[in-house]
Amino acid sequence: MAPKTIDHAITAGSLHSAATDPTHAGVLSFMRRKYSKQLEGVDAVVWGIPFDAATSNRPGARFGPQAIRRASAIFDNDPQYPFQRDLFADMATIDYGDCLLDYGNHAKTPGSIEREAAKILKSGAYLLTLGGDHFVTYPILKAHAELHGPLALVQFDAHQDTWPDEKGRIDHGSFVGRAAREGLIDVDRSIQIGVRTHAPEDCGIRIVYGYEVEEMRAEEIADTIVRHVGSHSAYLTFDIDCLDPAFAPGTGTPVAGGPSSAKILSVLRKLGALHIAGSDVVEVAPAYDHADMTAIAGSTIAMYMLGLRAEWLAERRG
Repeated sequence: MAPKTIDHAITAGSLHSAATDPTHAGVLSFMRRKYSKQLEGVDAVVWGIPFDAATSNRPGARFGPQAIRRASAIFDNDPQYPFQRDLFADMATIDYGDCLLDYGNHAKTPGSIEREAAKILKSGAYLLTLGGDHFVTYPILKAHAELHGPLALVQFDAHQDTWPDEKGRIDHGSFVGRAAREGLIDVDRSIQIGVRTHAPEDCGIRIVYGYEVEEMRAEEIADTIVRHVGSHSAYLTFDIDCLDPAFAPGTGTPVAGGPSSAKILSVLRKLGALHIAGSDVVEVAPAYDHADMTAIAGSTIAMYMLGLRAEWLAERRG
């Protein structure tokens, strides 16, 4: 048998080293990356936010980071499909663990998330966040906008999340509207894909509705996104309920009529022309999942986000 490692997430001697843990065993960081709080020399950070107090329907997304990490064990450090590369050979990546939150004082949650995100971003590392409900994207956007200015929001979602709210509320269905009003996102360059519900306002954001996604080829969807965003720095957020419940039942507010995981992964693969400043995968709620279907989809989407970043780094480093 070829030499094997075990518990690579804590025993790795290099941030570039491949893990060879048995798929069914070992410490479960995201894709077996080393658990670390040390940011020096790090290119990409995977970070969990186990928070779901902002949900309007079924809770449980606080367990999303755990589920996504567990499902990611299937990526055993062969060259990752469809990127044809070891993502970490030239992209030093760590699993930063989870954000520490006070479950009894939700008023402190946004500030806690924003401060820790800002600390990570200050190091120059790319931040990939595992949620948690979709509210967590709001404080993360604040940290990114402080660094990059208003971002083009590229949002895969069954919902617009533009419902009106009032200052101080914590709600996963209104964070986009708030981000638009506060100038965190450039609404003229922002786009939502897969929307299958109606909200009172669209905030001027381009919407590609679920029925359009069904009728368009993946290449057409990707081209629509790339043309709309242009050269603007983008933040990519993926609510797992963008997918049809047949492919992602484990989420708090499932909506029928969505695309397959295969189609949306094909779209993501074609977004290499974007300058993606940060990204997240949210709303995985494993209590409603079956056979880890949703967690596997979520972990694969997160892997694609790292794959796009690895290619972006390789292109700029020559």
